[in-house]
Amino acid sequence: MQLTRRHLLAALPSLGAAGLGLGFIRMLHGLDRGQFDPRAINTPLTGQPVPEFPALSSLPGQAGLTREDFRTMTQPVLLSVWASWCLPCVEEIPFISQLAASLAAPRKKRDAPLALWGLCYKDQPASASRWLERAGQPFTRLGLDQDGQAAIEWGVTGVPETFLIMPDPQMGGRIVWHGTGGLTEAVYQTRVVPHLEAAP
Repeated sequence: MQLTRRHLLAALPSLGAAGLGLGFIRMLHGLDRGQFDPRAINTPLTGQPVPEFPALSSLPGQAGLTREDFRTMTQPVLLSVWASWCLPCVEEIPFISQLAASLAAPRKKRDAPLALWGLCYKDQPASASRWLERAGQPFTRLGLDQDGQAAIEWGVTGVPETFLIMPDPQMGGRIVWHGTGGLTEAVYQTRVVPHLEAAP
């Protein structure tokens, strides 16, 4: 029997359902093996150098964020992409505040295990300032990305998102993890800490 356009169109829904079914089976297989992480994003930037992005100014009294900052970094950096109008970003304030306080506490080692930097996405400075006040000024560097251009270069698809960047003299900073959704204690312990422990 000769296939017609009508036959092909009729078959499309079945083919689509089969593709979705295979994807779901692969996801279940990953869950069974403990390898599926709905918060992890396998972007082309993971394992790659920090992208080039426009220099970002900050709020008064705070250091901004530039590509050069990543070239000269001497410790891992956890970059939080957030906005004051984002509800999940507000919900992650308690853990962000707790993490910042633990990093600022006196340590036996000379340096904290990582630095906490922020990239504020498409927000008004006054609103961002109120969010930061509520969070206890957690970031040692903060970039205001009011037009969203820097976030595009980073491959951000929404807020909040988090990147872990390791020092790399050749690359000028290497992205080793990229997660979506609010940062929690569980995500930090299972996704961030293993990278820090494996660092030389």
